[in-house]
Amino acid sequence: MEFNDPADQRAAGPERPSAVSVRELRPDRESRNGQAGYHRERAWEVGRESVPMTGNRTMQHRRREAPSTVGRGRAVTRKEKPDVNEWTDGTIHVFLGDSLDHYASWLTPTVIISDGGYGVLGFDGDTSDHFGLPAWYEPHVRAWARYSTPQTTLWFWNSEIGWAAVHPILETHGWRYVNANTWNKGLAHIAGNVNTRKIRRFPVVTEVCVQYVLEARVQGLSLKEWLAKEWKRTGLPFRKANGACGVADVATRKYLDQSHLWYFPPPEMFCRLQEYANKHGDPVGRPYFSLNGLRGATADEWARMRSKFNCPHGMTNVWDRPPLHGAERVKLNGDSGKAIHLNQKPLDLVAMVIEASSDPGDVVWEPFGGLFTGCIAARRTERQGYGAEIDPTYFHYGLDRVRRESSQLHLL
Repeated sequence: MEFNDPADQRAAGPERPSAVSVRELRPDRESRNGQAGYHRERAWEVGRESVPMTGNRTMQHRRREAPSTVGRGRAVTRKEKPDVNEWTDGTIHVFLGDSLDHYASWLTPTVIISDGGYGVLGFDGDTSDHFGLPAWYEPHVRAWARYSTPQTTLWFWNSEIGWAAVHPILETHGWRYVNANTWNKGLAHIAGNVNTRKIRRFPVVTEVCVQYVLEARVQGLSLKEWLAKEWKRTGLPFRKANGACGVADVATRKYLDQSHLWYFPPPEMFCRLQEYANKHGDPVGRPYFSLNGLRGATADEWARMRSKFNCPHGMTNVWDRPPLHGAERVKLNGDSGKAIHLNQKPLDLVAMVIEASSDPGDVVWEPFGGLFTGCIAARRTERQGYGAEIDPTYFHYGLDRVRRESSQLHLL
């Protein structure tokens, strides 16, 4: 098994604030493409009164040393400090330090690439087993939910047991499981150097990259619940929804259904539902299907209530990809030295998930930067990348990597 990127050496305590809702879509900062960014806690909600997170204070992070932290040998530890603490070329933005201290200044993410603690003592600050991972990740998961929108996709890299340990924390803060993807590195990853009589299990040659999305809620309800409630408020028979959408039974069988068969209405169908409801429904209850209580939502507003996704042709959730080697692997003294980072991810896999869940111009976060593979993949796919790395040695080599990437692309 390969180890994870270095990250926050401190974890927050178990205290969790109350959920935060907003009365309407309130922008707090502008993103690069002009869309508003939003603050929220847990699931992304519209339509209820705002509730303070911790009295009149803003979100604060209680930090302590990660449990069972033990030093671990590695290829190099630099004594010299990096020449800068932050760097940008206008597209990639990287910072030395705890990502918790930088989230508030980053633009709203469409993609978050998480490759942090695995609970295998992969670096100073990692935990010795999976039991410490929930506390290790909780402040980050909470912050991701706060600064994301329903369009945000989280790609959570980890071991199988590490993911299982953190999953309840992700769900608690509004991240909904979509799919588990397996990176199969094949037999080359162990090269016959495993004594199965000693380890008493099959050799591990996989990691998981799990897809999560931030759940959107309106008036405290899931979208599925809210759609059915809004139509019921009109006083119209449910069968009328089919006529409104120009379909035989899809509206009642999918869009307004409350079972696992529910389907997110395409923006065109949503507009047909709300236009029909506001024209023929009980006038006392108007507006219907409104996200702000003032008017019916537009097609674009409704489209932003779920994440983006475009599956590459021919891909499944099993990614057969040999361990990283060759020129892409960052090593000391070129190809002759040891790998600087044990958990450097392949650029092609990271670029694939970024392209699958965002559009050019969108923002990618890499909270546990390491060698900043996510930021480099973001740049190559015409996205903006924001990353932080707490370890000065890894930040030095990661910064050198992104500088070389930037200079090479400028020459093209």
